[in-house]
Amino acid sequence: MVFARGSNTVPADLPGAIAELRKQRKAIILAHYYQDNSIQDIADFIGDSLELSRKAAATDAEVIVFCGVHFMAETAKILSPDKTVLIPDLEAGCSLADACPADGFASFRAQHPDHFVVSYINCSAAVKAQSDLICTSSNAVSLVQQLPADRPILFAPDQNLGRWVQQQSGRELTLWPGSCIVHETFSEEALLRLKLAHPEAEVLAHPECQEHLLDQADFIGSTSALLRRAASSEASSFLVLTEPGILHQMRLQVPGKAFYEVPGADGCSCNACPYMRLNTLEKVWSCLETLSPAIELEEGLRQRALAPIERMLAMST
Repeated sequence: MVFARGSNTVPADLPGAIAELRKQRKAIILAHYYQDNSIQDIADFIGDSLELSRKAAATDAEVIVFCGVHFMAETAKILSPDKTVLIPDLEAGCSLADACPADGFASFRAQHPDHFVVSYINCSAAVKAQSDLICTSSNAVSLVQQLPADRPILFAPDQNLGRWVQQQSGRELTLWPGSCIVHETFSEEALLRLKLAHPEAEVLAHPECQEHLLDQADFIGSTSALLRRAASSEASSFLVLTEPGILHQMRLQVPGKAFYEVPGADGCSCNACPYMRLNTLEKVWSCLETLSPAIELEEGLRQRALAPIERMLAMST
């Protein structure tokens, strides 16, 4: 059975068709932990922003299908300019990146001309190009601690992550006032109710969460760090404060433990990233079939954005 999508005919067996096209195109499919389960299940590699950046830089595939959001696919293109980099849905943006426009960021930087600029990877190529160093939630604390103690630091665009990095590193940071809509929606009341219902559960939180939620956490870390913690902890159940896509890998990799997602305000499921979820299996197949939408960057911008990413990779262990 098939059905039509524009001028293309979409096969009923999408995973099989994707596997065949992946071979034909000499492609690799990279997926973030926040992608839908069905996409995670067909990906060649699943990871967080740092892991995916490294994989994009190291792959010998001719085509990279980046199942994530736009800034992630941009990063892959910055690192691999000679490869075709596809994103299943070009509208898969990021509220955090969108809240830090390049012109506004330039004005903010101009107010702090002596500051060393550290930007979280969740930003556009145009903002990366204005930065001295890129970081991820996995390595932000370590990178900041490596910077000269007498140099003031500007951190963008996530203020919640910035506050946590400031606390962990002991460095004072000037913060761009941005935040992620997903990590801003978690309900403290819902978390407290879940803690009462599961008093033995360990609370795992991503540092993009608001400070009052981080105060309730037993462990704070990047998506990969949360996954590792779930495997290594003696706890048998966990309350997870991050985008619920990570729970799929937690349940697959640690099958003997229980994982509970924390709902948003009023019990809504708005902690699922609406941008990440724009990517679907059908769109993965379509982008491999048509080799579009493809990420393109002006070479001067790419080179400027590449320097702080390469600095990050060189400083990361």
